[in-house]
Amino acid sequence: MKSKLTWILTSFMVLNMSFSFAQGKTITGNVTDQEGVPLPGVSVVVVGTASGTQTDFDGNYAIKANSNQVLRFSYIGQKTTDRNVGANNVINVSMEDDAQALEEVVVQGYRTSTKEKSSIASVTISAETIENRPNASFVQTLSGQVAGLNITTASGQPGAASNINLRGVTSINGNTQPLFIIDGAPVDESNFRSLNSQDIASISVLKDAGATAIYGNRGANGVVIIKTRQGGYNSALKVNYTGIQSFGTLQDNDYKLMNSQQLLGLQKERGRGLGAGLTDAEIGAYTTTDWANFFFKTGLTQNHTVSLSSGSANASQFTSFGYFDQEGILKNSGLKRFNIRNNTQGKSDNDKFNYSTNLSINYSTSDEPNSIGTGGINQNYVLGAYQSVPYISPEDYTTGEALLSPLSFTNTPLFLIDKLRTFTRKEEEVKLIGSLTAGYKLTPQLSANMVMSADYQNEIRTSSTASDSFNSLLFGGDANPIAGSQNQQSTRVFTFNQVTSLNYNNTWGKHTLDAGVFTEYFKAHLRTFGYNAQGLDPKTFSPGDGSGFIDDLGTNDFYIDFANANIQNAGLFSYFTQADYDFDGKYGFTGTVRRDASYRFAGSNRWATFYSVAGRWNISNEAFMDNSVFDVLKIRASYGTAGNQNINGGGNFASPDLTQNFFATGGGYAGQNSIFLSQIGNTTLKWETVTQSNVGLDFELFNRRLRGSVDGYIKETSDLFQSTPVSAINAVTNLDANTGTIKNTGADLTLNYDLIRGGADKFNLSLNFVGNYNKQELGDLPSEDGELQGTGRNGGKLFEYFTLRYAGVNPANGNLLFYGADGAVTENPNADTDRVWLDKNIFPDYTGSFGLNMDYKGFFLQTQFNYTIGVDRFDNDLAGFQNPDNIDQFQKTTDIFRAWTPDNRITDIPRFDATNRNSFASDRFLRKADFLRLRFATIGYTFPKRYLEGTGFSNLRIFGNGENLFTFSEWRGFDPEALSNTSRIYPTQRTLSIGFELGF
Repeated sequence: MKSKLTWILTSFMVLNMSFSFAQGKTITGNVTDQEGVPLPGVSVVVVGTASGTQTDFDGNYAIKANSNQVLRFSYIGQKTTDRNVGANNVINVSMEDDAQALEEVVVQGYRTSTKEKSSIASVTISAETIENRPNASFVQTLSGQVAGLNITTASGQPGAASNINLRGVTSINGNTQPLFIIDGAPVDESNFRSLNSQDIASISVLKDAGATAIYGNRGANGVVIIKTRQGGYNSALKVNYTGIQSFGTLQDNDYKLMNSQQLLGLQKERGRGLGAGLTDAEIGAYTTTDWANFFFKTGLTQNHTVSLSSGSANASQFTSFGYFDQEGILKNSGLKRFNIRNNTQGKSDNDKFNYSTNLSINYSTSDEPNSIGTGGINQNYVLGAYQSVPYISPEDYTTGEALLSPLSFTNTPLFLIDKLRTFTRKEEEVKLIGSLTAGYKLTPQLSANMVMSADYQNEIRTSSTASDSFNSLLFGGDANPIAGSQNQQSTRVFTFNQVTSLNYNNTWGKHTLDAGVFTEYFKAHLRTFGYNAQGLDPKTFSPGDGSGFIDDLGTNDFYIDFANANIQNAGLFSYFTQADYDFDGKYGFTGTVRRDASYRFAGSNRWATFYSVAGRWNISNEAFMDNSVFDVLKIRASYGTAGNQNINGGGNFASPDLTQNFFATGGGYAGQNSIFLSQIGNTTLKWETVTQSNVGLDFELFNRRLRGSVDGYIKETSDLFQSTPVSAINAVTNLDANTGTIKNTGADLTLNYDLIRGGADKFNLSLNFVGNYNKQELGDLPSEDGELQGTGRNGGKLFEYFTLRYAGVNPANGNLLFYGADGAVTENPNADTDRVWLDKNIFPDYTGSFGLNMDYKGFFLQTQFNYTIGVDRFDNDLAGFQNPDNIDQFQKTTDIFRAWTPDNRITDIPRFDATNRNSFASDRFLRKADFLRLRFATIGYTFPKRYLEGTGFSNLRIFGNGENLFTFSEWRGFDPEALSNTSRIYPTQRTLSIGFELGF
């Protein structure tokens, strides 16, 4: 929460009124923000009159009014509040943050500015749109809220990592996700499952080079800055509790799977499987098991957070305790976590020295099924949920041993029931994020500042399979009756980051200069250790414990155990400078230069320089704009570069030695032990560089009723990290090198419109829209013809599909038809010459959201519809359901009943024994995955302050939420959002929540 000094600095923007009021009684009181911090400069007006005043330094006011009149309290950054005078002589007011007004504060890298004086493309999301959502990861909550920020989650596992791309994908093999910074600490962008989103105060997304160049070696994909809550100075103890109960269910699909009678009848017709030997009466007697209802369930989630905040004249604190327990909708999946956070801030009496500390201690334990997304009939529960035959029931399971003979794929669900009972997999994580910020004013204009931060993560993953399980008995065989196994992997990562700066800020006349010089040091350490113990004594074994381990039984190699360990270190160093100049609030310029060094590259390429320039013109501040419809009209532009040193993805420790030559030993000529070259080092490797230009327009019209921004950008990555063909003279045919480009060209649009403005305690309705268009274009690919299968072609999209085109079913004979490269239709295309580029890929062309916000006398309603256009995915689940080759073993779709026959010649399903059905890979199952989804909706009621007077409560709110409520899409599967061509994946869930907030 902002300090009293901050409120003073912004109070000049409040209209200064001090009118006398000749009659009525004198009303006095104190005005504070929601954290209890006194607010100086608050406008207090008697509604319907010209009488008004302002609060003083301590938030106190006095004004004359009649008992039948209304006082209106207004302040920048706070919601306007009305109070009836009535019989009251004292009216104290606790104001609430206005998320819309808080957007005026713009985070610009290592400093903040106002929206008026900002030259960069950035968006700030307040806590109001993040808190009270049931998602285990706050990143999922951001989906659809920021233009150009495309967030997709391919798994319903609680706390699963999301795929995050800002303004397109900027790398083929390297990291493509933004840099995340929490209270000054750079953190792992792929793991937020242990963090409590209720602690977040705001999230700022920095988009263009003017904002990201200052982060140099890690700013290529954008930057997301997260601020957590703070206490307020001069505030009494405030306690707040939030409790949320959620219910997660499986989303719908449109595969139209068969019941027992349909599948057994088909088997009888085809003379295959169980149905082939049954009569119609026997088939009719079978019950149908919905295996989805067995392997999936309603997942319950409870989320509790208690926070305490307080402050004295020179210090404040915010402390929170969180507990989150989510049952996954898939059996044997879930997440449980505990959080403790303490944030403090303080200052000296003379305001020269200030400091803040932020510490978050998090522990989580996660049950995570393995082999999800695979074809393992004895491993993947999702496969069992949808591909298991319906005429088997859970009651058919007895023991794992009974499933060994006869061994039949038809028993797939029974294999998986056995795994549910005999297999465990758990991940325990301790995650600590801490930062210390300190600053000292050497002079009124010059200050020295420091931010030290650390991120510690210790994860232990343990999985075990009991010796009496089906899998252990199957793979161990009769000779190894105690073939159970346990695997444990411990990974410890510690990262340290320090930024030291000298900052100058001065205003003279119409000129303002804010400049700084910085150094940044980053160091990371990885330590891993693991083992695999083969052979478990069922009499003493307990998952995660070593009591069941057995020694190597004589010469039986089956029971040999294995151990592994690894040590890796990483480091970066940078120095940089930035200057921001403003003239008269009309014109502004910002320049940044940063010099970076990375441990990944040889000495000749270790250092790189990145830069940016940005400028703005506040047109609405010009005299010729007086009395125009524009309240704000600003044009801004930026150009610059940022780097990606994580060129092979995988985090800080991936590919640390690509510049070195390596040799290995192994079998050589005639089986003799030999030494041979295993890696050719490339000492010319260097950063991938993203060069971005941006032109934007910010506008507010009609007394701020219509607000928004539009940005156009060109974002080109050069020196892409790719495998490049080289001479095979050294028995190596490819070398990792920097070659090729990828360009993202697009536009962002954000609009907010107040359709109805009724004011406090009256009806208010606002509409919002967020949109992004993005086009990809590859260039300079390392091949003679400019084409790389699996990557794309020059001038085309990244990962563009290259395959045969399916033309339908031949009505003459039921075979499949395909288009040749020349467009001619044929049953027997040439797989080498008839494949073509389809101008389709898995990345969207358009993304965004739209919705409404409504409130009336404490009641509120909010909706958010997300949309995606231009995504094409292979529906491999549908391909399996339509495949008639294994109707005796797996579930099928009723689509099969449309198969070609002499009496049914016009159809989309080929005949069962079509001669070319399995001969060619094509785009037959490539489907559009465009969608419109009600991503979020909430409805609730906030009790007015007057109803809580005398109860001891300062605030009370009740609400109900819904996530992923319904989806409109041609995609027949569960979730069109997942950017994946993998089948049998864990679907994301539909969630309903109820909750309440209570403050003391």
